[in-house]
Amino acid sequence: INLQVQVFVYLALARMNEHFLKGTFSEGLELAKDIESRLGSWQLQIDRHRTLVFYYKIACLYFGAGDSGTTVEYLNRIIHPKADLRSDLQCYARLLHLIAHYELGNFGILEHLIKSTYRFMAQLETLSAVEEEIFRFLRKAFQLDNPKRIRAAFSMLKGKLERLQADPFESRSFMYLDIIGWLESKIAGVTVQE
Repeated sequence: INLQVQVFVYLALARMNEHFLKGTFSEGLELAKDIESRLGSWQLQIDRHRTLVFYYKIACLYFGAGDSGTTVEYLNRIIHPKADLRSDLQCYARLLHLIAHYELGNFGILEHLIKSTYRFMAQLETLSAVEEEIFRFLRKAFQLDNPKRIRAAFSMLKGKLERLQADPFESRSFMYLDIIGWLESKIAGVTVQE
């Protein structure tokens, strides 16, 4: 059983990563359904950390496929756990959570979520320059009502983040969250998958 679980974990992660690399998020959703059913049947053999990683990756697949509502559901499983695990994953789940709510147009709660996420990350003392830029952008973006101004704000943030991408201390942020891909989709007016 242990060998079966290990094979499942590594193959499932590799298959999900392949969908991320190819941008075939919708196709990856079929894999996500299979993974979730297996997680349920092997919950005694798979530790909570690994389960959270799967939830995050499944949330990313849904986000890439354009289903921000389901993205939020999976991220809530990470953000509101019974035990405090994986602070790094918590941080990026919260950032994606903010972006998914932005995509859903939930501007009424976005200001509260931004403050809550910022406080959480500040307590951990892990706030990177990339995360600071994302927070700064989101604070302003939901107040912009002109599509040209919004597109210009997306372009400006993309430029700032691309400069930060070269910094080795900031590179971790881009491994967990493809913020540049999301910005490019917003600037081009297409879905993340496209």
